[in-house]
Amino acid sequence: MDIKTEICACNSLTIEDIATCIKENNFTTMEELLENQICPMGDKCESCRDEGINNDGLNIPMVLAMVKRGVL
Repeated sequence: MDIKTEICACNSLTIEDIATCIKENNFTTMEELLENQICPMGDKCESCRDEGINNDGLNIPMVLAMVKRGVL
């Protein structure tokens, strides 16, 4: 998986961008991520929350889980 893959097209955020935002702001839940105003994500078309923008399963919850496990 390429960390430069765009996950949130509406906000132009890649896996790397989302992981950085999670780490820098100590977000631990999807609710915190979706409500944050620092690096908004998942607030427009919302496909990045579910199946992924390319229907590939690469989504915000996956990035959050990978950060929690220390993979990213």
